[in-house]
Amino acid sequence: MQILKAIWDFFQGQILGMKWLDDLIGGSLSVMGLDLNSRWIGSIQFFLYDVIKITVLLCFLIFLISYIQSYFPPERSKRILGRFHGIWANCVAALLGTVTPFCSCSSIPLFIGFTSAGLPVGVTFSFLISSPMVDLGSLLLLMSIFGAKVAIIYVVVGLIVAVVGGTIIEKLHMEKYVESFIMTASGVDIESPDLTKKDRLIYAKEQMLSTFKKVFPYILIGVGIGAVIHNWIPEEWVATVLGGKNPFGVVLATLVGVPMYADIFGTIPIAEALLYKGAQLGSILSFMMAVTTLSLPSMIMLRKAVKPKLLALFIAICTVGIIIVGYFFNAIQGLII
Repeated sequence: MQILKAIWDFFQGQILGMKWLDDLIGGSLSVMGLDLNSRWIGSIQFFLYDVIKITVLLCFLIFLISYIQSYFPPERSKRILGRFHGIWANCVAALLGTVTPFCSCSSIPLFIGFTSAGLPVGVTFSFLISSPMVDLGSLLLLMSIFGAKVAIIYVVVGLIVAVVGGTIIEKLHMEKYVESFIMTASGVDIESPDLTKKDRLIYAKEQMLSTFKKVFPYILIGVGIGAVIHNWIPEEWVATVLGGKNPFGVVLATLVGVPMYADIFGTIPIAEALLYKGAQLGSILSFMMAVTTLSLPSMIMLRKAVKPKLLALFIAICTVGIIIVGYFFNAIQGLII
């Protein structure tokens, strides 16, 4: 068991966490005669380390997940979802969401396509909640920061939120609140051509480059904010606002995250810095989930497809679910970290 633990610790620390990279950057800055205890130099080290680490993980994960995604084009996904009914359809939709785009704005066109193809609205909303919140990339990225237990539980509870949220919308019969042009659109079900392995590799490469160009500015912004939090904001401030002394830390973190626009890659460095400063785990994860699931631009896009009542219900379900998840993680933080 000790050997397995040592192997796992090495994988999590040196492969996923890339601690060797942090040491290398710190050593290089020291050789240049710079004081690592200086706030400015500490910020530079944090910025360089996180940008490089997240970029490497980003490119690897997008390439891998895009390759997997090539086996699940919209036409195939529609057929798969069409075979299931009831809560099982919501479960399958939530699982399919884990191998689709990384942000809510990218998920909404697929949501519209699934809805116009005649799939139940509750099922398509399970997909819409799951897709940005619990993609496979989040599993490995969270694992690199918080460890395997946190990452796995995060994905499981995220899927539960997606299934429950979609089921509620289905039970309330909210189909009439989808814009009529979506419901009356004729779904074109074209059989996707069989792709060779070379085609899939090319597709994965193109998706990697395209997604990287879109999210890299948010990585820079997120790491910049993380560097400021990490080296300039006193621990007492963070602990007071998002620590255990503030019972409303989860609610505050959720509300702050909603107006922002980023994805899991942009929020990871902020989460890392907040954890280091003493913020509670649940508050951090609630912030991340709110940013990735309820960003203002994606809500504007979704409003074009659904009427205000359904949009408000979707936001309410996600917000309540995220807050519950946050308090749940705060309650078990001592057991999993």
